Amino acid sequence: MSVFLFKRLITLVATLVGASVVVFLVLEILPGNAAQILMGPDASPDAVQALARKLGIDRPPLERYFSWIGGLLTGDLGVSYAYSTPVSELVLERLSLTVPLAVMAMVLTSLIALAAGIYAAARHNKLGDVGVMAVSQVGIAIPNFWFAILLILLFSVQLKWFSAGGFPGWEEGLLPGLRALMLPALSLAVVQSAILARITRSAVLEVLREDFVRTARAKGVSERATLWGHVLRNAMIPVITIMGLQFAELLAGTIVVESVFYLPGLGRLIFQSISNRDLIVVRNCVMLLAAMVVIVNFVVDVLYAAIDPRVKASDI
Repeated sequence: MSVFLFKRLITLVATLVGASVVVFLVLEILPGNAAQILMGPDASPDAVQALARKLGIDRPPLERYFSWIGGLLTGDLGVSYAYSTPVSELVLERLSLTVPLAVMAMVLTSLIALAAGIYAAARHNKLGDVGVMAVSQVGIAIPNFWFAILLILLFSVQLKWFSAGGFPGWEEGLLPGLRALMLPALSLAVVQSAILARITRSAVLEVLREDFVRTARAKGVSERATLWGHVLRNAMIPVITIMGLQFAELLAGTIVVESVFYLPGLGRLIFQSISNRDLIVVRNCVMLLAAMVVIVNFVVDVLYAAIDPRVKASDI
């Protein structure tokens, strides 16, 4: 296991370094000048140059890259050009909404998908199976933002159970905060749960055809005990892989839903920073999201060995 973890850590570090290079280079080639945007179109060239020197964006790219990496390693993310606020404060403030939103969406996704997928597999080629697959196909075809608008019309406009948007802040209490995130989380979970339900069904059906399942049935083990005691654990490898990728996607892909519900999350911060040409915020936020995706994939890889004893370090 130690060799396995060492190899995965080396891969994680190499991936993060590669991601940092790509993020920096992509943002470097974007058109526009942050100093010019902040000063306005009528600013004199001398004033723009002076601001660029103050912001440090007139330095050579290689020097700025290593300065940025050094700041990441020490926790100094710099100061936002547009907000004149430390980037770390902006990011932490927005993460306090985006991470709970992604976690809530992932919990809803897991509960819905695992229940639906196992139910469909246990009733293979029966009415329940066909019904679950039909509903999941519709769920995959529904865009998140469109379903979010439907939820607002039903639960906010018609029933008035939830707010149509905004976030009261965690200082108002846990329940009001979770209540404000319920509709956004549900709109994010629809497509993800539809995909995961189909993956779960396929994985369970594949394990049900294995010899050890037939042996358990021959010994008189009930269908319920066989399904929960023998099948589910062996079917979880592909399911956990997809869950890890989905959670990473939820962390990085909430910008549209945050815009629909007017939530001050990380995705909305990135969108606003791109509009303001606030590249120092964009760079750090994108790198943070990339690091989250890499770390989630690392955790998924480690879970392979914990869940399935057949997975050996030498095989991966």
